[in-house]
Amino acid sequence: MTADQFTTDDAVEMFASLAQPTRLEVFRLLARYLPYGLPAGDVARLLAVPHNTMSTHLSQLERAGLLTSRREGRSIIYAAKSIKLGSLFDVMLGEMRPSADRDGASFPQRRPAAGDAKGYNLLILCSGNSARSIMAEAILNREGAGRFRAYSAGSRPQERPHRLAVELLESLGYETSHLRSKSWSEFAGKRAVTMDFVVTVCDAAAGEECPFWPGHPLQAHWGIPDPALVKGTKDVQRAAFLAAYRRLTARLTALVNLPVESLDLANLKKELAAIGRMEGATDMTLSAPQAA
Repeated sequence: MTADQFTTDDAVEMFASLAQPTRLEVFRLLARYLPYGLPAGDVARLLAVPHNTMSTHLSQLERAGLLTSRREGRSIIYAAKSIKLGSLFDVMLGEMRPSADRDGASFPQRRPAAGDAKGYNLLILCSGNSARSIMAEAILNREGAGRFRAYSAGSRPQERPHRLAVELLESLGYETSHLRSKSWSEFAGKRAVTMDFVVTVCDAAAGEECPFWPGHPLQAHWGIPDPALVKGTKDVQRAAFLAAYRRLTARLTALVNLPVESLDLANLKKELAAIGRMEGATDMTLSAPQAA
């Protein structure tokens, strides 16, 4: 790709790169982290893709001009180059213009630490608190990096987290020893931890009458299919848990990167509802009235 001109050949290479499902998900993930970028290892973990395979995909996207990278210590940080998509649409519309994205001009930055930023408590609910909500708790507590503190519970909790959920999390490097299935009554009442957000990830829990939540948290429904209900071989069941993990990751990384502090209540509700309607949402989620 030339330094000062975006061509039709460049557009073809970009389309070819994004036509592969994993690479498309990589670009979507990194676009949510603009302008900071993510280490290659975090990209692999969040999308549950082996590191060697992810390295190949990242290299292809970088060759196509969709990503930029730099080394920090032992890590390579990747960031999306959003200006390239603007150039891509210009080519589709027949407008050729010099690229504003010079080599090295778009450089990934490290995400700032939470510092003095306000922290947010989020309660994630599903009926059994054994699969979806457990995985979401683990993902957000790691990805939230102190800005978000996640808890999970269920209306009818199982005895323990689902074995396949725990296996998947452990295979991706998550700490699981503290995870347990628990009743949502632990988070109800005046002495409970005050939540800023309550999110249901299963339709059953969303349809039940919830307890009283101290502090009147903002509520949203992000229903996705229950992987624990999938029948078949172990490989089929593991694939269902992997799909649920990726859908939860997409929603939680979108949340983490919301400018929560600068959004008024109405726009924050809209953003949370839009997150819930991301790929893989249940019919109940998609049919819910959108925030005005």
